[in-house]
Amino acid sequence: MNVYPDKEMLENSDMKIVDIRTPGEWKQTGIVPGCTTVTFFDETGSYDAEGFLKAMDALGGKDVEIGLICRTGSRTAQIASFMAQQGYNVKNLAGGVMKLMGEGYELEPYKG
Repeated sequence: MNVYPDKEMLENSDMKIVDIRTPGEWKQTGIVPGCTTVTFFDETGSYDAEGFLKAMDALGGKDVEIGLICRTGSRTAQIASFMAQQGYNVKNLAGGVMKLMGEGYELEPYKG
């Protein structure tokens, strides 16, 4: 379920990339170009699992491959496991945006 993202995978895959961090995090580092931003845990640690799954269904749901990314891959590991139990084809993009930035991958500014 863990996949280690790199530039080629992000640019040449049909996987739907979903950044689950908070808007403050997106503004701080930027986001993967072309990804969808959907917060799972808010700044207080609260979440709306049903609302999140509805957002995933709007992206294609269980019929598409979804790659979840966060800062380091810790939050997404939890959420990917939950989604897999619900029948989604989901991958945790291990290492998150910190791994990508450490490898020189350029994120784009968040414009939300």
